[in-house]
Amino acid sequence: MHALRLQPLGLCHRLGVWVEPKVDRLASRWHHCHVTVLDPSIAGQLAEDLPRADFLLIINTFRDDLARLTQELTAAAATGDHHSFHRAAHSLAGAAAAVGALRLEASARLGMADEASTAPPPPGLSARIATEAQAALAALAALAQGPG
Repeated sequence: MHALRLQPLGLCHRLGVWVEPKVDRLASRWHHCHVTVLDPSIAGQLAEDLPRADFLLIINTFRDDLARLTQELTAAAATGDHHSFHRAAHSLAGAAAAVGALRLEASARLGMADEASTAPPPPGLSARIATEAQAALAALAALAQGPG
């Protein structure tokens, strides 16, 4: 079976998805395209379909997971433990995808790599992930408040 190679910038334009700084290692350029913090088809659907108490439980669980995983990312980046950084980024991307936090998911995916990889994460990625985590939590909290 052949692996499908995706071009992140083209894919983000087709899907309307944020591709947070993707470093072109040869040209050292950053490519962006933008979407809102949350995917309304996921986060909005959760907010609409679930009782408010259940939605708040999901948000609180997500918040706890984010705190733990961003701490793991920061510690791994500080010690140069690339394997632990990649593993935490993978877990974070999955948690973000589950609640529709697209920008956080995309940022976390930049920190994912083959388990055997010894490549360090892009510079500043831990800080970017922490910023996107806070934005996702704020957007989810606003969604939980409902209209008004």
